[in-house]
Amino acid sequence: MIELQRLSLRAGAFSLRDVNLVVPHGVYGVLMGGTGQGKTSILEAICGLKPVASGRVLLDERDVTRWKPADRGVGYVPQDLALFPMMSVRDHLEFALKLRHWKPAAIADRVAMLAEVLGIAPLLERGVRHLSGGEAQRVAIGRALSFNPQVLLLDEPLNALDERTRDRLCALLRSIHSEIGLTTLHITHSRNEARQVADRLYVLEHGQLSERPVEELTRERTASD
Repeated sequence: MIELQRLSLRAGAFSLRDVNLVVPHGVYGVLMGGTGQGKTSILEAICGLKPVASGRVLLDERDVTRWKPADRGVGYVPQDLALFPMMSVRDHLEFALKLRHWKPAAIADRVAMLAEVLGIAPLLERGVRHLSGGEAQRVAIGRALSFNPQVLLLDEPLNALDERTRDRLCALLRSIHSEIGLTTLHITHSRNEARQVADRLYVLEHGQLSERPVEELTRERTASD
């Protein structure tokens, strides 16, 4: 579960105040809203990359507001993917596991499983500079999932992809979510993308975060067909 209680953030002239959010355990939540509203700041506060001015961040009912990012059990895919250009696909999938001192055999098994699920097994020895956009997205998702996080945060993970590739990755994300039941919060500007993955819909407008019926997306689709 992800819970924000009266969360306030400040960065220069930008601020968010008294933000409340609950993404229940095992739910795939989608967060939408206009550019510059603070959606990325909310994800960064959840994973510990942005300091909180006031309020609380709870993950599975534990107050992690002052915890270090590495201790929160959060897998995070940022907008720019943040892949390391000198590392191979295998290196990325192993990265968090080595930091957590997994045994070599366990690392090898986990990497093989993730590569198979994500369809990147033939790419394991390839450098990330030589990947397509869709392949790079799969690697970033695999790295975020590698250490069995409690929560997955996705910041516009499919934004730069063509529609066909985006649809395939939406199906992959839903498949992984259905299998693992991982609590997920996914930022997107695409209503089509949101329709394909969302169990719950949250909208950030004018500093106010509210939950909307996910059926709104389906009704909009029906009206536009």
